[in-house]
Amino acid sequence: MELSNKTEYAILSLIALAACYSSGESLQIREIAVRQNIPNRYLEELLATLRRGGLIKSIRGVKGGYVLAREPRKITLLDAFRCMEEADEDVPNKKSTPTSVETEVVQEVWQEACEAAYSVLQKYTIHDLYEQRGKRRQMEFMYYI
Repeated sequence: MELSNKTEYAILSLIALAACYSSGESLQIREIAVRQNIPNRYLEELLATLRRGGLIKSIRGVKGGYVLAREPRKITLLDAFRCMEEADEDVPNKKSTPTSVETEVVQEVWQEACEAAYSVLQKYTIHDLYEQRGKRRQMEFMYYI
């Protein structure tokens, strides 16, 4: 399992939207792009995927933009990963019948690794990352005083 740019940018976008969640403010594509340093064109595609996946909603009009579809505490990193990578709902199963004992052992270890990764992604929410970001920014600020 690897963190693709697509998934990383999607999570960064969700964090930017989480910052505005309590105020109900929407963010436009260009605002998210500037805040998270993501190319506009690429961001359009990512946001469309997140919208289709039910993680964000689009709001039309002059003050339109994007908002989270549900509370940041209820969106896990696994939700974002599955949305962007079109991963199966469950932990991946063995795709093929092992041709040797060695292959079987490798598949079992890979299965265990995937289960562990999915467990960690399920544990953290967008809210958790938003809070961690705030704490780190505060520490950086205090360091410079």
